[in-house]
Amino acid sequence: MRIRVHVTPRQGVLDPQGKAVAGGLRSLGFDEVELVRVGRVIDVTVSGLTAEQALARGRQMGRDLLANGVVEDFDVHVIQD
Repeated sequence: MRIRVHVTPRQGVLDPQGKAVAGGLRSLGFDEVELVRVGRVIDVTVSGLTAEQALARGRQMGRDLLANGVVEDFDVHVIQD
């Protein structure tokens, strides 16, 4: 089973990488692009947990280590292989 954690900058927090990507997309002709937020995806493989337990552990991992609670938000999904 995998825990997938999506980490993104909080709204209102400067995202220079997202701004650069948005500018690049516009320069390639994607004029409809208004805003890009760049984050990261972290996959953690676990064993011996139910889906509910894995979700709880993933949230704890996000809070304790994987996301900076001051400037980032995160959400957690469980993927059963």
